[in-house]
Formats: sequence, C-alpha cells, structure tokens
Amino acid sequence: MSSIADAAPQGASGAEVSDYAGYQDSVIRFLTIASVFWGVVGFLVGLVIASQLAWPSLNLALEWTSFGRLRPLHTSAVIFAFGGNVLLASSYYCVQRTCQARLWGGNLGWFVAIGYQIFIVMAALSYVFGVTQGKEYAEPEWFVDLFLTVVWVGYFLVFVGTLAKRKEPHIYVANWFFLAFIATVAVLHIVNNLAIPVSWTKSYVVWAGVQDALTQWWYGHNAVGFFLTAGFLGIMYYFIPKQAQRPVYSYRLSVVHFWSLVFMYIWAGPHHLHYTALPEWAQTVGMVFSVMLWMPSWGGMINGMMTLSGAWDKLRTDPILRLMITSIAFYGMSTFEGPMMSIKSVNALSHYTDWTIGHVHSGALGWVGFVSFGAIYYLVPKLWNRERLYSVRLVNTHFWVATIGIVLYITAMWVSGIMQGLMWRAYDSLGFLQYSFVETVQAMEPFYIIRAGGGALFVLGGFIMAYNVWRTIRGDLKDEAPIGAA
Repeated sequence: MSSIADAAPQGASGAEVSDYAGYQDSVIRFLTIASVFWGVVGFLVGLVIASQLAWPSLNLALEWTSFGRLRPLHTSAVIFAFGGNVLLASSYYCVQRTCQARLWGGNLGWFVAIGYQIFIVMAALSYVFGVTQGKEYAEPEWFVDLFLTVVWVGYFLVFVGTLAKRKEPHIYVANWFFLAFIATVAVLHIVNNLAIPVSWTKSYVVWAGVQDALTQWWYGHNAVGFFLTAGFLGIMYYFIPKQAQRPVYSYRLSVVHFWSLVFMYIWAGPHHLHYTALPEWAQTVGMVFSVMLWMPSWGGMINGMMTLSGAWDKLRTDPILRLMITSIAFYGMSTFEGPMMSIKSVNALSHYTDWTIGHVHSGALGWVGFVSFGAIYYLVPKLWNRERLYSVRLVNTHFWVATIGIVLYITAMWVSGIMQGLMWRAYDSLGFLQYSFVETVQAMEPFYIIRAGGGALFVLGGFIMAYNVWRTIRGDLKDEAPIGAA
C-alpha cells in the first residue's frame, strides 16, 4: 500500500495546503520552534560536559556546573526536550494528514505543548540544583513526574481522539508506531517512578534492591525502545515516503516490523544488568530477546532504505532525503551493535566502558538526530507556507559537518572504550592488575579531546539548522537551485 495515499490534498501549486480542513497547525509551528531551540541547548550542554571530561577545570569548582549536575541536564535536553518536541510536532502533523481530521480536544493540544515545555524547565532546574532521584533517564523528583503524567495523558487523549474521528478508514502504519510510543512510555513512566514522597523535593521509590534495578532498566531500555525508536520510526514511515515521493517499499513488512518490534523490545532491558545480583535466567532472557531484535530492526531498516527503489538518484540533489536515509543507516548499525553488546561474552569487555557511550551516541546522533533534522527541514516550509527552505546548500553543509562530527565522536568512544575494557582486565605475571583506574583515565584523555571536537562539529550543525529555519520562517530565499535540480 502506498504512503502517497496519506498525503494531504494539493493546492494549485502542488504544495501541501497546511490549513486544509482546518488543521491545527499553529501548535505544530510552536513545537517545531521549540524543537530547534531545545536541540541547540541540549547539544551545547553536551559539548560542555564532553569538554569537562577532557579539561576538568571547566567544572568551574561549582556544584551547579559540575559534570554530575550537567550530565542529566544534557541527556534530558536532547532526549526529552529536543526529541520529545520533534515527536509531538511530527505526530500531530502526521495524524491530522493521515486521518484527514483536526486534532481532537480543541485547545488540549496546546495544553500538552505548553505543559511539556513547563515540564522541561522544571526538570532542568531540578537537575542543576541537585533535586533528583538519581535514576537514569528518570531523574525528576515526584512532583515533576506527577505533572508530566497529567501532560502525557492529555497527549494520549489528543492522539487517540484524532484517530477516532478520522475520515480515512485506514490507520496508516506511522500512527501505529506513534501510538505504541505514547501508550508504552506512559506505562513505563508510571511504574518506574512509583514513589513515596517524604518532602516537597524528596521521595523514595517503592521498589528496592535488585527489583529496583530490574524495574529501572525495564524502563531505561524501553525508553530507548519506544521513545527513541518506535516514535522516530513513525517519523521514518511518514516523512521519508513524503520527501522521496515514493510509496513505502512494503506495507506488509512495516506491519510485521511493528508487531515483532513491540513484542520483543519490552523484554530486552535485563541485558543492562549482566554480572550483577539479577538472577542468571533473567539476564539470559534479556540477552536472547536483544539478539532476536536484530530481525525486526533490520526489517525496518530495509523497508526504509528500499523506499528509494527507483529513486536513488534523489540522494545526489536532495540533502534532506540524504539526512533521512543516513539516519536509517545509523539505525541499522546501532541495532546491530546493541544486540551484539548484549551477548555476555562481549558485555564482559564492554560493560561500564565508553564503548557503551559510543553505541548510544551512534543511535542518538545518527539515527534520532538525523531523522529529526530531516523532519524539521520538511515541516518548516509546509507549516509557514514557504516555497522552499531558505537555503538547500546550508542543509547540505549541515549534513556534512554533523556527519564528520558523529564519525569523530563515536570512533573515539569505540577505541577508547575497548582500550578501557582491555586495560581493566589486564593482569601481570603475579596476578595483580596491570593498570590502576587512574592510568586508564589518563590513557583516554586524547580520545576525550577528539570526542569534544566531534561534538563541537555536531553543535555547529545545530546552529546552521537554526539559522536556516529562522530565515525560512522570515520568508527569505537564497538565490540557488531548489531541491531536485541537477
């Protein structure tokens, strides 16, 4: 089945009419601008903490600017602020076009959008002031979690309500992925953050010991699986066919991809707890399901890539499409590497090392970042009714600057991480550790500098995007050939 069937009706010029049937696009414009803003902020904080590892004096000897305070600020800014706003904007855009219906709930969509920004600010301030649970990807304290729950329920109602009043009888597969992301993240968030408050700024989670660890990584890995994978696969299944003007390669494969992914992902979390107090059988279950995830993940990668069948020449002239297709390549690479690292014998080397950091960022920068950039570049001219982006050449510049940055970043972390793991397990002839921990840190310094350099290039790409978006919104056009011109 063709994804072209989901297209919004065409105006006289052949461009999508953004206000067709009264689509609520004002909220999407707000969310798109928020995405760009939080993206630049999150990337900058990441560059700061990467630099702190290379040059510790940049911690400034202040608790508020220390690595320990800024690191959760960075992860939340890029995942939940940048990524979350991209998901809100793209899902609102996609569900209206594919359902031929205005967002359900009147101003509820605006409540979600503004409430989500308030959550981001609340979380960021609490990190800087040290008010956190200390749980990976779940740092906010109980009052912030409670507020987010209310906002997220509103998001669920808006999305499901729009699906319920659709004029198009078929529910396009991108909406399946968006809905799985919204519903599953809600369950993960509530269960992992069940806590007993003891003050306005402190609570204790109801889980204890190894049960807490298992619950945390059931949440943590599926935050990756459903927030950073399922949601962005929804973006892939809508925006790549639209930008390429080609039908999805195989609609049947997309359905198989969806059901196999959502069934298998939920079991993979225990692979974060190899060689811990978690029972051996639970570790093995996590490993087995992680390895099985190769199949649906690569099925989705193939489906996205092969959507360009008969149109590969577009990659020469369309840098937006190049961003999107490169993101799928990174998706395939990171979903091969992750299952491989879940195998216990490999994990014995990679556990707690910077190899894991390299793996996470190959997915985060390459897959999530690039497909988000592509979606933003697609949305901005449509939402502001512009003929095209201000500058296609700047998109191409962004692509190459960010790609070089990613390659520097992840290769430095791969080399550093493997070296780190090997140094930790090196023994001399008497059976003593050959290297102290401090020596392993010292050996990684050059790679930390390379990582900071790669991060700086990625940040530069973010600024290029922000400038291009700003000029496009203003209605400016650079004198250059449009996309598709030879």
